[in-house]
Parts: sequence; structure tokens; C-alpha cells
Amino acid sequence: MITQTLKWVGGIDGFLELIDQRRLPAEFVKLQCRDVEAVCEAIKTLAVRGAPAIGVCAAYGLVLGMQKLAADAGLEQGLKVLVESCEYLASSRPTAANLFWALDRIKNHAQKFIAENQDATIAVLQEAILAEANAICQEDEYMCRQIGINGEKFIRPGAGILTHCNAGALATAGQGTALSVMFEAQKKGRKFKVYVDETRPLLQGARLTAWELKQAGIEVVVICDNMAGWLMKQRSISAVITGADRIAANGDTANKIGTYSLSILARENGIPFYIAAPSSTFDLSVKSGAEIPIEQRSADEVVIFAKTKIAPDGVSVCNPAFDVTEAQDIAAIITEKGVIEKPNAEKIARHLGGPSQ
Repeated sequence: MITQTLKWVGGIDGFLELIDQRRLPAEFVKLQCRDVEAVCEAIKTLAVRGAPAIGVCAAYGLVLGMQKLAADAGLEQGLKVLVESCEYLASSRPTAANLFWALDRIKNHAQKFIAENQDATIAVLQEAILAEANAICQEDEYMCRQIGINGEKFIRPGAGILTHCNAGALATAGQGTALSVMFEAQKKGRKFKVYVDETRPLLQGARLTAWELKQAGIEVVVICDNMAGWLMKQRSISAVITGADRIAANGDTANKIGTYSLSILARENGIPFYIAAPSSTFDLSVKSGAEIPIEQRSADEVVIFAKTKIAPDGVSVCNPAFDVTEAQDIAAIITEKGVIEKPNAEKIARHLGGPSQ
């Protein structure tokens, strides 16, 4: 069973419905976001997370932002509200490239529409923005499936696959990125085992990825984050596959904190490390991982566990949400266009600019 993380309900006066991922796996609860503020809050508090899903939600957030306009508002006023909503949503989280990609795409589409349809009503502009948001959502569904199809060959029968955080359907509008590779391998009839890092401090692996894999009938083993190296040494793991939140022009990749450590462990143990991500996750304006902004989150996420303090009052806390894996430690990046083996700037530019492989 592939979970539908989010969906738009209704027309231009509709709302965004999404799974509240903060409540999983104990409770399956859906949120209804009826204004742009609710979408921004959902992104900030991780009710919705995963770079592709954040991008799709942000696109629909702009549709909600436009609902505040009066029926007789002018197009310039509509564009002003749209730009304000873009700036507001852009402040929600700094690392995921898909967020900014989706906002820019909707804004550019609106500007072009207004230039070509200066006599249109605000309702027609709203319809155009909703259509573009729907296109982003549908494209993400397609890209997820293609990533899986392009990457399933890397999972051999009997393999032990390690993944980190959650890059499944819960992180996208489709069937996921890293987990899509696993779902497609399963469709081929292959039997394999997936080791899931718990992913401290918010346990996206233990709570979300394990839940998704169990729903899909794939054998899953949850491990503490600090167990991965030992399992690699024991040859229990044959490949590492993760998602990504932003990929620089040279292939350096930002993903959930702890991914960098896994890449080093994989390299030392001769295990291939794969990234699965759509082309919208690439940010060619960023030359290397050193330029990727890293989100710093609340200290409470680290020192409070299940509403219980697990560290002394007054201690300092470091809580970066992401780290960066260097391209030299990535065996391949799997996208909807194909596979970039041993990624570098030249290969990435050619891959993104050329036809599907």
C-alpha cells in the first residue's frame, strides 16, 4: 500500500489535506490547511516534511494565499499577494531546494500569465495558479515512479539495504525517492531486507520509514543510528540508499543529519552509497555543499524525548537538521531522468540539460 501524503480538495476555493506526520505511527490523523499560515506552520513543525512534499505543499499554499483576494481585485494586486505569500512560505525552512523551486515556478508562471492575459479576472488567475500547482504535484508523482524504475537494479536478491530518515511516499506526492527504488524492486519479485536508522532526534526512520515499509510488506529492521557501522563491518549491509534535500552543482548532497557519517562508513567498508532524488532537488546556483544553508532547529528536540527531559537543565545544544555528503563518496545519483554514476559538475549539467536516458 502506497500512502497518499497530501491532496488538494476542491477548486480555487478548496483546501489542502495532508497526513500529520508528527502523530505517526501511533495515530493516523489528517490535517486540513485552509490558509497559507496553516501550510507554513505544517512545514515548520514537520507535520509535512521531505523536500518534494514540502515543494508541492508550498505550491498549494500559494493557492490558499490567493483566496484572501476579493472577486473584483486587480491582477497587479493578485501578483502582490502572491509574492508576499512566496516570501512568507520561503521563510519556513531554509535547506530543501524543492521549496524554493516550487515557489519560483508558480511566481514565474503567474507573471507570464498576467503579461499575456491583462484583461483576465482574478478568478482566472487563481485557476491558472491552481493548475500549475496541480501540475507540480502530478509531475512529482511521475518523477517518483521513474526514480524507482531507474534505481531498482541496484537492489539485488537477498540484499541488505540501509536507509536513513524518510524518503518514501510520506516525503513526496508520489511513492517516494529512496523508498521508490525499494518498491519497484519488490514489484520485480525480489526479496531483500531494509535496515532503517531510527534517525534522531525526531525518529523519522523508526516512526515513518518503518511504518511505510511494513505497510508495503517489505522486511524491515529498525536500528539505532550508532549501529550502522558495525552492521556494515559484519557484511549485513550491501548498499545505502537515501533521499536528498538539496544537491549542489558538483554533486555534494544535503540530507538529514547523520547521512554524512553513513557515507564515510560506507566508503570505509566498500559499500556503494546511492542518492535518489528528482531533478527539482538540484540547485545549480550552489557550486558545492559548502554553500548549502543548514537549518538549525530547537534544542528541545534533542533534550526532550517523549515529553521527558533527558539532559540536565542549562546545557548547550547543537541541533543541525542536515549535513552534507561529498560527491566523491556517492556511487550514483538516481533521478527520474536516469542515473548519474560517480557524479560531478560536468555529468550533472549534462544530465539535467539533456533528454531522458
